[in-house]
Amino acid sequence: MIRLYSLIAAGLIAALLGGLGYMVMTGSQQAGLGQCRETSIAGGAGSIGGPFELVDHTGRTVTDADFADRPVLLYFGYTFCPDVCPLDTARNAQAVDLLAERGYDVTPVFVSVDHQRDTQDLLAEFVRFMHPEMIGLTGTEEQIRDAARAYRVYFAAQESDDEFFLIDHSTFSYFMLPGHGFVDVIRRDQSPEQVADTLGCFIDNA
Repeated sequence: MIRLYSLIAAGLIAALLGGLGYMVMTGSQQAGLGQCRETSIAGGAGSIGGPFELVDHTGRTVTDADFADRPVLLYFGYTFCPDVCPLDTARNAQAVDLLAERGYDVTPVFVSVDHQRDTQDLLAEFVRFMHPEMIGLTGTEEQIRDAARAYRVYFAAQESDDEFFLIDHSTFSYFMLPGHGFVDVIRRDQSPEQVADTLGCFIDNA
């Protein structure tokens, strides 16, 4: 069963996202993409995303520039997550497959917020299970926090005396396009078909 976030976590998430609507305001550099959006973002789409340096599941150091040449569906989570992350990541993988059937090439990316437990081997096993083209990213705590901050992602480990601690985190997915950067958030209540339709619309109108 999907766990409820603590009141503190929920409040911080709401503050970081600029309110319940998490609305995306169309920037001038993204003219023509507004028809694909149903929501808007406080501060504009340009306020989300930015440079990062992480390590992929093969051990290679990568930056945001390595993904600038392709459409990317990005999600922040962790492999020990008992419920939300597997469901969201599997949904994203299904949407990517639906898009591939329609002739669109979108790369699914999973960024771990658990630098302590998500080793390269565990991350590689997780992403390969989810989708053969999925890329897993991790790094030091500072690197992960820098990336999360760029995408306005909240995460915090719950207090625990054992190794099976949980991590509260925001659950949006982020869609990026070449030449535009971040263009929209994907909510976790959207089905694979809805995600594929939305992403296809952005690609067609980019």
